Amino acid sequence: MRALLVALAIVSCLSRLAAGADVSRRMVELSLGGQRIEGTPLLQSAAGVELLGRDGRLWSIGPQSAGALRQTGSSFQSYPASIMQGRLQAELGKSFQIVNTGHYLVALPQGARTTWAQRFEELYRSFALYFSVRGFRLQEPEFPLVAIVWPDQQSFARACQADRGANPSGLLGYYSPISNRIMLYDVGGGRADSDDSRQNAATIIHEATHQTAFNTGIHRRFSDSPRWLVEGLGMMFESPGVWNSRTYTRREDRINRDRFDYFRQRIAPRHKTEMLQDMLGSDRIFSLDPGQAYAEAWALSFFLVETQPRKYSQYLALTAARPIGAYPSAQRLADFASVFGSNLKLLEAQFLRFMSELR
Repeated sequence: MRALLVALAIVSCLSRLAAGADVSRRMVELSLGGQRIEGTPLLQSAAGVELLGRDGRLWSIGPQSAGALRQTGSSFQSYPASIMQGRLQAELGKSFQIVNTGHYLVALPQGARTTWAQRFEELYRSFALYFSVRGFRLQEPEFPLVAIVWPDQQSFARACQADRGANPSGLLGYYSPISNRIMLYDVGGGRADSDDSRQNAATIIHEATHQTAFNTGIHRRFSDSPRWLVEGLGMMFESPGVWNSRTYTRREDRINRDRFDYFRQRIAPRHKTEMLQDMLGSDRIFSLDPGQAYAEAWALSFFLVETQPRKYSQYLALTAARPIGAYPSAQRLADFASVFGSNLKLLEAQFLRFMSELR
C-alpha cells in the first residue's frame, strides 16, 4: 500500500495468556531493568502478566519479575497530558518540540512546521464526524495519542530498529499497538508541495486512522481484531471523500482508486464465495497474497459501509467487545453472520453487483 507497512499484529503474548483470569484495573508498579513502570494488569497467569502502562504502552512481564509487582492504588489512572508531554520530551531530548493539540502529542524536530500537528488533530475530528453520522458513538481516548515525526530516514530507521527489531525497506511510518504510538519521518524534508510530502500525508491518514480506531472503541487493542476490518477502514480513510467529507461530497470521492482498480481488474473476474469466506474467517490471505487481501478488504468494507452503515457500526461494536485473546475462525464467521446474515453467496452477489456499478 504505497510502500506503507502497518504494524498491526496483535500482541502474541495476549493470545498465549488468554486462559488467564481477567483482573481488576488496580494500579501496580515494579522496577524492570532499572526502569519504574506503573500500570494495571490486563491478564495474569503462570506465564506472567500483561501490563498496560499509564502511558498506554503494553508490557509483557515474565513470571519471575511479576512477583515484584506491588499494588499502589485501587483504581488505574492514565498519565495526564502534561505528564506525558514531559516524559516524551525527556525521552526524545532537546532536539524535539512537543505540540499538544488536544487529543494528540506530536513530537517534531525543532524548527519543523507545526502543520504536522494540525493534520493529526484535524484527522481525529474527521474520524469522529464520520462515525457520529453513522450512529457510532466514539469513546474518548484514555491516553493522549502520541505521534513522533523523525527528521530523516536514518533517524527513523534507528528508532524503528529499537522499537520493532527491524526496519523493512520502504517503510514510511506505522502505528504500533504495543507502544500505542505513530512513528514516521519527514520524507519531503519540509517541502510541503513535494510529491514526498503527499506520501507523508497518505501515511498520516492511514496510520492515524488505525491509532484513533484502536483508542476510541472502534477496534480493541487487546483482542484479535479481524485484519480485513482493520485494514479496510484504514484504506477507506485514504480517500478525500472520507477524511474530508465536508469538501468532497460525492460517492466517487470516497473511492480508493488504487484498491478499486486492483479489485475490478484482477479480483472481480475470478471472484468466488470461498474467497470471501476465507477472508472473513482468518487473516492468512494477507500473508499469501497481500495485493488481493488489501483490495478485497477495502472493497468489502466500502460496500458494507455504503449500503449497510448501521449494520457495519453494529459489527464494529461486536468485534470491539471481544475478550482478550484469540478469535477462532468459526466464531469470526458466526459473528459476521449474526449481523449480515449467513447467506454468503447472496451477499457476494450483492457485493459484486455494487462494485460493478461504481465508476
